[in-house]
Order: sequence, then C-alpha cells, then structure tokens
Amino acid sequence: MSPARQLAPFAALSATYFAHVGFFNPYLPLWLKEMGLSLVTISLLVSVQSATRLFAPYGWGWLSDHTGERVKLLRYSATAALLASLGLWLDWGVPWLFGVLLVMFTHTSSMMSLSEAAMAHLVSQSGVFDAKRYGRVRVFGSLGFLVTVLAAGAWFEYDGMRYFPAWTLITILAVTVSVWLLPNIREGIAREQPKVSILPILRRRPVQWFFASLFFHVLSHIGIYVFFSLYLDSLGYSKTMIGLLWALSVVVEIGWFVTQSRWLPRLSLTAWLMVCSGVMALRMAVTAGYADVLWLLLLAQTAHALTFATHHTVCIALLSHHFPGQLRGRGQALFTIIGYGLTGLLGGAVGGLLSTRYGLASVFWGSTLSSVVALLFAFGAWRWQRGLAAKSKPA
Repeated sequence: MSPARQLAPFAALSATYFAHVGFFNPYLPLWLKEMGLSLVTISLLVSVQSATRLFAPYGWGWLSDHTGERVKLLRYSATAALLASLGLWLDWGVPWLFGVLLVMFTHTSSMMSLSEAAMAHLVSQSGVFDAKRYGRVRVFGSLGFLVTVLAAGAWFEYDGMRYFPAWTLITILAVTVSVWLLPNIREGIAREQPKVSILPILRRRPVQWFFASLFFHVLSHIGIYVFFSLYLDSLGYSKTMIGLLWALSVVVEIGWFVTQSRWLPRLSLTAWLMVCSGVMALRMAVTAGYADVLWLLLLAQTAHALTFATHHTVCIALLSHHFPGQLRGRGQALFTIIGYGLTGLLGGAVGGLLSTRYGLASVFWGSTLSSVVALLFAFGAWRWQRGLAAKSKPA
C-alpha cells in the first residue's frame, strides 16, 4: 500500500476530531454563559478537559505501549464519548454537566496522542521525523476545524445556542465513524524484551528544558482556548465575527502545515521554540491591549501560524527524538499532560479568578507574562542543545 493510502485514514480521523474541537472548544463557554452560569463556574467546567488530561493520556498511553492495541483503544474511546455526549441534552444542573464533561473528556483527551503514536512510523523515514508527511496529515485537522468554527458561528448567530448538544452529538459521531474505519493494526510487543523505563529520559536536561518551555508556552494559550470567545463577546463582536477570527488563525495554520518542510530546516528545533514563544508574547500583548482595534486583532490572529502550528510540529519532532520505540505512547501522553492538562487546569482556574476581579483583558496580560517565561526556558533548551552539538564535533 502506498504511503498516501496508509495515511488517509489518519487524515480522516484528524479532520473529524478537529472538526469536533473546532465547534466545541470555541463555543462551549458561550453555551454555558447562555445557561446563566458565572465566569468562575464556566472556567471550572471548561477546565474539566484539562483535568482529565492529568491522568487519562498517560493511562491510555501506558496501556497502548504495553498492548500495542492503539486502534482498538481509539475505537473504545470514541464510542464511549459518543454515548456520554447524550447527557448534554439533559438539563440536570451543574453537577450533572460536570459529570458528563468528565466522562466525555476522559475518553477524548488522549485520542490525538494515541493516533499520532499509531501513525508515528508512517510519518518517519529511517527513524527520522518527516515534517512534510506529518503536515499532510495534520492539515486535514486544520481544515476540519476551519469548517465547523465558521459553520457553527453562523448557525449560533442565527439560531442561538440551543442546538449545541446536537452539534456535539453529530461531530463526535463523525469521529467515531472515522475511528472504526482505521485499519486494525496491532503493534508487535516483544514479551522477551525488558520493559523500557521512562525515568532516565526524564532526567536528561534537554528534556527538562523542553517540557518547562512547553508548559509555559501552552499556559499562555489558555487565554485563547478558554476566554477568547467570552472576551470578544464582551467587546461586542458577533458570533459570526468570533468564528471568523478563529477561522483566520486556522487558515494561517494550514499555510504553515502545507509549507513547513520548506521552513523548518532553516533553524534548529530549539531555536524555533524561542521564536514561537517570543511571537506569542507579542500576540498576547496586542490581544490584551488592542482587541477593540479590529485590524490589530486580525494581525495578532495571524501569529497563530507560529505560536501554535510551528510550535506543535516542533514539539512532535522533539518527542519523536526523545521518546522512540516503546516510549512513544508515554512520551505523547506526557506532552498532553504537561502541555494541555496542567496548563489548562491552572490557566482555567486562575483565569476565572482574574477575569472576575480585574476583567477579561487581565487574562491575556497574564498570558503575555507566561510567554516570556516560556521564551527563557526555550533559550535554556537551545543553549544546552548547542553545547551538546559543540562537544560532539571532532577536535
């Protein structure tokens, strides 16, 4: 089978999964707001997704590494999330909603890490990460996100948020169908080989610098993921315009994924980490101080090509380098836990308190500070990697 045909089912999964995310994440806070919930309650409910990322990805990653059954685990997760989404139709109060989101997110929060671990060998050549192949798959996720963030924005502007549960059911159903269409490939697990411990990898200084930079960089994104739609709504932007602003960031993201093999070789991976965090600091400062100036906000959104798309590809490439073979699933899981679990939980809780006391703009000033810290850790990773490269050169 040709490489393109092998990657096609994973492209379909990426498209449907991010189509679900493209509608669910931007508009969940607005649906909760329409239900009359406070900013603190909204931020806590949205943070349930991040809370599940503290335990679910590593649990699924450990299980997939030790069984090789990544596709079967994906099928189970998607089906369970689909059934759980039916609970959104029942208005039984905040505790019920908390439980429904908890079950849903427990099964969806690790789906991309499992998928990317399953296709890792398909996007590599001779064990080396191939940015061009990876971009071909990931761009379908961006396209899926783009379609639903625009369509849902227009729909909710016209008809309100009452059909939010229906959108959830339909998009998760699409994810479930695409997962069941994946080839049921089971990776061989050599029982006679000793299990590989992840602890020696985590003790390496470059890995520690990388994860520290990852944490603060994604923490700065939580303002976008949790509060951006609420912020724009408070400034008087329509739901259609909110969708368009989200869509703009995805359009430039697609541009990066399509052309990234041309740009990535120009800098080292750790140098790209510095660039991404530096640009993120500028993006958040503009969003915090000038969100009411549309052309500046549009410019800030175009930075998403660097602050998310570039950063994500660089992180996946570094994970492929640091966590090969039997460590692959756990490495991807740690990426999700540190990058999107701890950060989302902390950012959602602190952001809710900040926005209640000082206004929504304060969340984005906090994100600016977090980006600067990420830049400092990225510099540490770059300097350490540069030192290792210098030592490896022949005298």
